[in-house]
Amino acid sequence: MSGSLGRVSAALLHLGRGVLLRGPARRTWSQTTERSSSSGGSGSGSTEYLDKLVKKDKVVVFLKGTPEHPQCGFSNAVVQILRLHGLTNYAAYNVLEDPALRQGIKDYSNWPTIPQVYLNGEFVGGCDILLQMHQNGDLVEELKKLGIRSALLDAKKDQDSK
Repeated sequence: MSGSLGRVSAALLHLGRGVLLRGPARRTWSQTTERSSSSGGSGSGSTEYLDKLVKKDKVVVFLKGTPEHPQCGFSNAVVQILRLHGLTNYAAYNVLEDPALRQGIKDYSNWPTIPQVYLNGEFVGGCDILLQMHQNGDLVEELKKLGIRSALLDAKKDQDSK
């Protein structure tokens, strides 16, 4: 696992030119109004509640920690990829704050790991999938479908004009 994390970190450092980008996210789990540790009904682990969360914003990320302070390398990698594309305004939910949310989102997506990324209510994948989409240009296209212009397009345009 540490080999995968090392490759992800190396790829991000190469793509981001070694700069750690920091910036606030729109909302974190602790800022949501409806919190419950129960797994039934409208609690944080329920399908109904999670369905509302993933569809609430165009870009939603469930991670360990916060975008400002990720608590694992894979969550950090997802945050850095989104920042490379200029995204700082997205919904981010810290699964470490609520065990029901942590297990519930895994059950909801049928994906065993965190972080998890949703675009327009659709599950995209985790760190490995997002990194692959970033590398092959698919992430730029998916963001475009959401009406979000990737900052990488502007960076490329600036390089081409020099």
